[in-house]
Amino acid sequence: MPKRYTSVVLVGRPNVGKSTLFNRITGMRRAIVAPVAGTTRDVISRTADWQGVEFEIVDTGGMFGASEDPLHELVLQRGRRALEAADLLVFVTDGREGLTPGDRQIAEVIRAAAVPVILTINKTDDHRARVGSLEFFELGFDPIVEVSAEHGTGVGDLLDTIIQRVRRSGSPSAPESTEGEEPAELQLPRRDEVAVSIVGRPNAGKSSLVNRLLREERMIVSPTPGTTRDTVDTVMTWHRRRFRIVDTAGIRRPGRVAGGGAVENVSVMLAKRSMADADVVVLVVDATAGVTEQDAAIVGEAEKAGCGVILVANKWDLMQEHGPDAAKVFDEDLRRRLKFLDYAPILHLSALTGERTPKLLEGVDRVAAARLKRVKTPELNRFVARITAEHPPASPGRANVRVLYAAQIGVAPPTFVFFTNVGASFHFSYERFLVNQLRQEFGFEGTPLRIQVRAKRRSRRPDGSA
Repeated sequence: MPKRYTSVVLVGRPNVGKSTLFNRITGMRRAIVAPVAGTTRDVISRTADWQGVEFEIVDTGGMFGASEDPLHELVLQRGRRALEAADLLVFVTDGREGLTPGDRQIAEVIRAAAVPVILTINKTDDHRARVGSLEFFELGFDPIVEVSAEHGTGVGDLLDTIIQRVRRSGSPSAPESTEGEEPAELQLPRRDEVAVSIVGRPNAGKSSLVNRLLREERMIVSPTPGTTRDTVDTVMTWHRRRFRIVDTAGIRRPGRVAGGGAVENVSVMLAKRSMADADVVVLVVDATAGVTEQDAAIVGEAEKAGCGVILVANKWDLMQEHGPDAAKVFDEDLRRRLKFLDYAPILHLSALTGERTPKLLEGVDRVAAARLKRVKTPELNRFVARITAEHPPASPGRANVRVLYAAQIGVAPPTFVFFTNVGASFHFSYERFLVNQLRQEFGFEGTPLRIQVRAKRRSRRPDGSA
């Protein structure tokens, strides 16, 4: 018999962020997200894994709320069946809008289901949401978890709460808890393969590189710009590791794309989407042409998406005539033009001859691992105490900024929050200093790092006062 996983069902009003949360938990853009009520019709499910505990996460779609969709009755039927089969409900609400009559109606429905409930207040990255979140305590659900599905904040806490309930239910998919263990890496789901997006300008040699990696002529190669229109993905195995290699269309300057017709516009859109879904982005640069502003714009999209990045100087076989200092001169120019990617490794290779192409997969493997790396909290705080004592943050105004403690709250990309006595944002130069120190101490090759600053919450007295 197939393994039966604990069913964790997301319910809530339209547009409270259920699909965004589903995508965040599963690590895939499986559910379509749009600001239109009823965008998600189907009951979408996927197996997720957190700290070794596997469970099924289910997005019920727009089963609650008014709808003019002619298929709404079918949506309701599918949603009801999902509720009946649920072992645990995650009731998602919108902290920005506060408690609404629709939330109260859904609360009555799920109380009748007699299933354990976790009340989740979404969009709490907004100040209004943090102020209004107290309203939801009126519903009487416990526990309550605050998250920002869009940014990933608090999702780890929600998952911890989910697996506590899963373990408590005695699900066969829940292993025994081992007290005292450091939490597992924030790696959800456990990835069986690494998604690698090959990007760059037309004729940089992307398709030739993919063919060389796959050791077969899978992609059409031609000197005609725009030969590759689709984003074509192929799975390959290297040293027992699976890589999904995605060859994208060459991304031209926006002005040229505008005149290229609908096909090219869609190709560029798909190429950008492949970067958003990638674990590692490989920017292929024609070494004979050098790096351009367009290369910087392309890879900037990857950095914003939090992908790992590797910079590839292709056609290096044609650079031998430039002498022994060619690599040094090329790299200095590349670093100058791509200052924001000083953490990305540079690899010189030739897709045509195969020179150094095996090094690319080695680099992808290292960068993918760095993107999922987690620093243990005690180790992180010893490091933070040392560097902030040596180099304290500048104090805005009259307030003396003190870093009280820090924690890593996410991976892919690694994200750190620094709690201070005032919660003021760090100056960009100090934030850069922290990032550089984190890299020097812990590695993080090829992956961007994210820094957040928050004020430490004041503990409340038994009477509720601060």
